[in-house]
Amino acid sequence: MSGTAAAAAAAAGAVLLAAGYVLGRLTARRGHAAADLGLGTPVERATFHTLHTASLAAPPLRAGLTGETAGRAARTLRSLLGTEALCLTDRGAVLAWDGPGEGHHRERVRALVAETLETGRSRSARADCADPACPLRWAVVAPLTGEDGVLGALVAYGSRESAVLVRAATEVARWVSVQLELSELDRSRTRIVEAEIRALRAQISPHFIFNSLAAIASFVRTDPERARELLLEFADFTRYSFRRHGEFAQLADELRSIEQYLALAGARFGDRLKVTLQIAPEVLPVTLPFLCLQPLVENAVKHGLQDRERGCRVTIAARDAGAEAVVTVEDDGVGMDPGLLRAVLRGEHPAGSGIGLSNVDERLRQVYGQEHGLVIETGPGAGMKVTVRIPKYRPGVHPSAP
Repeated sequence: MSGTAAAAAAAAGAVLLAAGYVLGRLTARRGHAAADLGLGTPVERATFHTLHTASLAAPPLRAGLTGETAGRAARTLRSLLGTEALCLTDRGAVLAWDGPGEGHHRERVRALVAETLETGRSRSARADCADPACPLRWAVVAPLTGEDGVLGALVAYGSRESAVLVRAATEVARWVSVQLELSELDRSRTRIVEAEIRALRAQISPHFIFNSLAAIASFVRTDPERARELLLEFADFTRYSFRRHGEFAQLADELRSIEQYLALAGARFGDRLKVTLQIAPEVLPVTLPFLCLQPLVENAVKHGLQDRERGCRVTIAARDAGAEAVVTVEDDGVGMDPGLLRAVLRGEHPAGSGIGLSNVDERLRQVYGQEHGLVIETGPGAGMKVTVRIPKYRPGVHPSAP
């Protein structure tokens, strides 16, 4: 079963069972039902209440199973099940408790959940409480799972044994497990994005660094002021490219880094490289994936100057298109065979082609959806035009990226 299907199944099961559990409590309160006639039938009210409560528990759980997130979710989960008390554990300790009885029940939790942590199966058991005034008489223990197996347990306490509570607690634990799996997926996706950025940084080849420094050195005696300016451009370019925080950047920052790259390339190629910039000021604050455009410009310079003595022109344009910003990088160089281009975008990287195009294309699709991949127009001897469409109001799948 896929992650999406599992999430749907678990959410549906939790909603139906918890809604039934809440429905029983609502229908037992006829007086309140009469006052709520304008909100629909008891079933509709119970379903709405369950969905709303589940939505409150989801955000902290999507951050993983920790003491802080468990503490924020425990009260909501207890309300969802309607139990006297509820606690969440990891494999070694109680992370959060909500409800009465914590003082004399907490120390028994580890023994209570041990079997479930070992087998991964739900169970119910007597709470073995010696306090006659304590309402916690029975406990349902359900496993919380992730990619690496059982991560912890959900323990729901009731005043009596209940088959409905066993089933409801099990389904809610499955729903919690789905949130934890999504949290793991988010972390995996973040690691993938970081790996892709590292791969792009690795593309800032030693040859480019060596050639840039060699070009700077050539001006030290003949034009010391220009050598100083290029050295500052080189320092700023490398500092930005190797920064350690943030998966996203503003278009203005990306373009500034590109200008620095082009200044260094221009010092090497001289008049052979001509650059035109056409930037609409209103799109400069737009957010896009970090290091998303620089590989496209590097590709344009590389292929634009390939096997050409007369040089080439690279045109970079950014315009406002309503809900999107449209950025194009175009060169009048040797172009590329469309079949070879398709192989590059599939990640097959034939000899002589870099990973920049496929890397950027994949990242854009991950962040904005399949319809926002690169649009490339090219042909042998026809140059290349790469178009990037960036939704203005969607900074990405990780809006809270560090």
